[in-house]
Amino acid sequence: MTLLNDPRRRRRRTAAVAACAGILAALLTAVPAAATPDPGDGPAAEPEVSQDVRTEVAEAIAAGEVPGQDEIVHSANIEHLANVPKDALSSINSDIAFQGRYAFAGNFDGFRVFDISDPKSPKTVAQVLCPGSQNDISVSGNLLFLSTDSSRSDSSCNSTTQPATEKSSWEGMKIFDISDKRNPQYVAAVETACGSHTHTLVPERKNVYVYVSSYSPNAAYPDCQPPHDGISIIKVPRKAPEQAAIVNFPVLFPGEGPDGGGNPGGPTNPGVSKTTGCHDITVLPEKDLAAGACMGDGILFSIKDPENPKVIDQVQDNVNFAFWHSATFNQTADKVVFTDELGGGGAATCTPEIGPEKGADGIYDIVGKGDHRKLVFRSYFKIDRPQAATEVCVAHNGSLIPVKGRDLMVQAWYQGGISVWDFTDSAHPKEIAYFERGPVDTEQLTTAGSWSAYYYNGYIYSNDIAKGLDVLRIDDRRTDPAQRVRLPELNVQTQPDYFG
Repeated sequence: MTLLNDPRRRRRRTAAVAACAGILAALLTAVPAAATPDPGDGPAAEPEVSQDVRTEVAEAIAAGEVPGQDEIVHSANIEHLANVPKDALSSINSDIAFQGRYAFAGNFDGFRVFDISDPKSPKTVAQVLCPGSQNDISVSGNLLFLSTDSSRSDSSCNSTTQPATEKSSWEGMKIFDISDKRNPQYVAAVETACGSHTHTLVPERKNVYVYVSSYSPNAAYPDCQPPHDGISIIKVPRKAPEQAAIVNFPVLFPGEGPDGGGNPGGPTNPGVSKTTGCHDITVLPEKDLAAGACMGDGILFSIKDPENPKVIDQVQDNVNFAFWHSATFNQTADKVVFTDELGGGGAATCTPEIGPEKGADGIYDIVGKGDHRKLVFRSYFKIDRPQAATEVCVAHNGSLIPVKGRDLMVQAWYQGGISVWDFTDSAHPKEIAYFERGPVDTEQLTTAGSWSAYYYNGYIYSNDIAKGLDVLRIDDRRTDPAQRVRLPELNVQTQPDYFG
């Protein structure tokens, strides 16, 4: 049953919050070319929860305080148009990129190409099996870029897992030619230090620069040595992608000693991640700006020289932020929204016990000019729709909804679903629409829900970790003007000038 206008704002009865799992991408990975599980490369077991928690979830569902198992609920201004379940790629769905009438959906097993010319009935065009947790994905022209962040036996799509302690192990960027959307061709690979958890494109006419974010070095890993306080920059010639190569490794957090700079984490800052690299970067090429979400730090930097980015400002939140995960500029580049991935994407953090400020988005104004610009904190935003203690819920990937004069965003929250919210007043953000499913499992803590939710050419597309591709349409006077904006291509982390 679909419920409309169900705000579910009551504070439900609560018990213990389920324990966190580890960072999702460090625990889960994909399968090899035969499409059978690779030994040692499958999903981690879901954490058990106590009988008290199970009882709490059952009572909350019975009372209507959270949706029933797999039950869809949404606000009246959201319409669910389509769902395309997983097919050959059975692992975890991840990020999405867009080009023309196509959507490219990452999966820990590889990637899937959809024809979205009819958003109410997306069609699968291709499924490419190429394991490499987490297969973060972007496209530019005839090139597709895929991140590999699990230690592999080699750079091929037939690789298997191999310990990171072995020098021959491989992690990094893979590049495909997508001239024929029905038959992508693997054309190049570039190994990068500590792999590629995520990546961001800085496209130019002749070349594409790729900013590679990775973290968690270890002295026992030959290709991932501490302190690792920077990013790998790859230059890819469009006409000769096989010549792709690393051109720089700028240190964004300079510091003395084996631990380098950046946030020291615990015990100095209890509950905060130590900064050993960046998790994700969003660039705004028209403004020569980038915002980095870097574990224990948020940074603003100039990309005027894309091979030599320069940090302008650095901020920390050692009270409410645990892991700086991603960033989104507003259209006028005077605000940045940073997300906090509390619990590493493996915990039930959208509960009253956690509260409205931990595991939230942080909204920062950008004040000043040029190299003297500063990030100034204004407020937090977090969904206030209660989630069950068996639902992994966390602030995750989202995009702007392009409306002049307003700052509107659609955002994924794992099993918290999809939230559309307004931060035009950066001190008083508010949710204006939502879509979510009830718990996938009422007996154990489960990772599921929307990994990425993006607005593209009039529709919202969500890559649900477990359920597949969802297509939504929002009908609201505040967002309706965005329907007139059409883009030929969208990689959300390469944020466009929607009205330029």
